[in-house]
Amino acid sequence: MPRRSSSGGAVMNLAILLCLGAAAAARPGPSVPRAAENGTCQSRVEPFGYKCEDHTVTTDDGYILSLQRIPSGRSSGGSAAAKIPVLLQHGLMMDGVTWLMNSPDESLGYILADNGYDVWIANSRGTVYSRGHTSLSSTDPAYWDWSWDELASKDLSAVVQYVYGQAGQQRMHYVGHSLVSVQRNGSTDEATLVGDEQMLMSWLAMMQGTLIAFAALSERQQQVGMLRSAGLLSPIAYLDKMSSPLARAAADIFLGETLYWLGLDEFDPTGEAVHSLVTDICKQPGINCYDLMSLFTGDNCCLDNSSVQVFLAHEPQASATKNMVHLAQMIRGGTIAKYDYGNAADNTKHYGQATPPAYDVSAIPDDFPLFLSYGGRDSLSDVQDVRHLLQALKSHHGDKLTVQYLDDYAHADFVMAGNARERVYAPLMAFFKLQEK
Repeated sequence: MPRRSSSGGAVMNLAILLCLGAAAAARPGPSVPRAAENGTCQSRVEPFGYKCEDHTVTTDDGYILSLQRIPSGRSSGGSAAAKIPVLLQHGLMMDGVTWLMNSPDESLGYILADNGYDVWIANSRGTVYSRGHTSLSSTDPAYWDWSWDELASKDLSAVVQYVYGQAGQQRMHYVGHSLVSVQRNGSTDEATLVGDEQMLMSWLAMMQGTLIAFAALSERQQQVGMLRSAGLLSPIAYLDKMSSPLARAAADIFLGETLYWLGLDEFDPTGEAVHSLVTDICKQPGINCYDLMSLFTGDNCCLDNSSVQVFLAHEPQASATKNMVHLAQMIRGGTIAKYDYGNAADNTKHYGQATPPAYDVSAIPDDFPLFLSYGGRDSLSDVQDVRHLLQALKSHHGDKLTVQYLDDYAHADFVMAGNARERVYAPLMAFFKLQEK
């Protein structure tokens, strides 16, 4: 794709980007999370007494994706073929460990297996277990030429078809979440930021778990017929009311195509480039990075801090810089649209029109069962933006749309709160049961 600098970037932004480019050129290859060598099954599933299977699926554009399957609970037996499958999709800069970071009594992946479901855990392209390709190496720039458009149209499509086939053509439930993050307190000096840069960009826009579902459903992909329902936790679609000041500041860094001009095709959140970015963001007027997570996600009420070490052993994961640019376009524009190539000629080449096509959330089939759960303290999935989403879904059949509002929950609570089992997962599974009748 073409590389060009943005037409109106501020001098400060350009200086930051030049630092990023220099840091990226100087650093070694991407680091591998410490637990990666053991694999998800060996490190997070089997030690707790669950069976676990590793699977791979290849997308039609050649990416080789890893899937983990938990076919049964600790005490439940029976053939997985007789059980209803549930597909769990992580957010940006995370992998499938999202659903396994707390104890078996607190994490959704284990809870679903113990309640008789056939659990499948997806890992999107570019994450540590899904870096394979039929013809490209992850060191090739072309490997990283994608955004969440392809995660919806390629990855999700391939994974849904694979699970459907493996599960004996049983339709599945889908669960997606926007963000997983952990608490890190301290001062904003250089030493603190060295540790916090691992998480900061993960908090920018880890919204793809719900976003790719909205995209796929709105385009009525063939695979929608293989789904029973979708449970979307802390759903993100519209972003124009997003109240997180640090997320907006970070998004401004990704304006235009300057990152591509610098040759940063892979966005490595563990590298020196991101550390430079974090440091400069935190120096901007009005930004206090004393508590990075609260600045991004809102004031989470109920996090289980025992999961911090699990997070640090597995996350964050790499993404495509193009994906980060796409998400920044959404934050600035407040719309759900395909990637904007920056000029009419390139957009016309890709889409047949001068501007990128919008995803029409109102086109989601009115009879498709949706469970949406959102929180009053969430700074990323802002209450006003969720209301905008609900307005777009106003024609949805009343008995097919369940909406849960938790006044004291913020973004990370939905997957890391110690009480999420009772407050979120129990209502979610009750919703599943209604769709199974």
